[in-house]
Amino acid sequence: MSSERFLVVIDPSRDDQPALERAAHLARCAGARLTLFLSIFDFSYEMTSMLSQEERDAMRNGVVNQRRKWLEQLAEPLITDGLDVTFEVVWHNRPFESIINHVLSHDVAYIIKSTHAHDKLKSVIFTPTDWHLLRKAPVPVLLVKEHDWPADGTILAAVNVAADDEEHQELNDRIVDHAVKLATLIDARVHLVNGYPGTPVNIAIELPDFDAHAYNQSIKQHHTQRIEALADRHGIDHKRCHVLEGLPEDVIPELARELDAELVMLGTVGRSGLSAALIGNTAEHVIDSLECDLVAFKPKSFVCPLAE
Repeated sequence: MSSERFLVVIDPSRDDQPALERAAHLARCAGARLTLFLSIFDFSYEMTSMLSQEERDAMRNGVVNQRRKWLEQLAEPLITDGLDVTFEVVWHNRPFESIINHVLSHDVAYIIKSTHAHDKLKSVIFTPTDWHLLRKAPVPVLLVKEHDWPADGTILAAVNVAADDEEHQELNDRIVDHAVKLATLIDARVHLVNGYPGTPVNIAIELPDFDAHAYNQSIKQHHTQRIEALADRHGIDHKRCHVLEGLPEDVIPELARELDAELVMLGTVGRSGLSAALIGNTAEHVIDSLECDLVAFKPKSFVCPLAE
């Protein structure tokens, strides 16, 4: 992570800035640089008919400059501490677009943003910025909650070892590689988790002689062999590999709580449109159930829709 740049999304509605605190901690550990990013918009400035375009532009620029000075005040202790910090304030009515546009035009390694629990119904109808970033951002997104990052903590890397295609295997390796590198920097241990489906109920009903227990054991053994092979490639002890029966959105939060993980890393497929609204991604199902931070990675083949 050394010399990389983190884009830190600032929330003007809060006095505290968990994302900035987390990013500063990472920057100190990794020698990374920070860009404090703020997207603002006030519709009233666009609708004021009594003012000329030049006057509206001047008022808007005044607000932008005021917010930039506020960011500089936020960053002053970090700069004094020796961190490399720059600032970006943009006027945009869709925050997620302004964030992604910045990433597309700059060399950014991570987006770091604080998050909170979302109302499930509203999340389907009015998709929050977090969800847009999980689906569309071309770089990893770190969503920060309130959980501390203690020394000798735990990073949980959620992988999908059932898939045989090269894309999933590459994504698994990238998730685990990032987890191992981060664990080295912040003095943490890496655990791997993979959920596998239990015996389909219809099979057990339709085939009375079907041995559900033997089937489950066979599936678990298959997943265990694969996750241990993945662990071997990255130097992770098999004792930290967890193969659990159940859906990922159930298994991952439960194990994260059990291990008191400070961070969960997983992949997201980047669905959009109706399929995302009705089905969603594992990351989106998991995010509100987690009490710790979350990092979501895209497949290598992912193409950002804003870049098309």
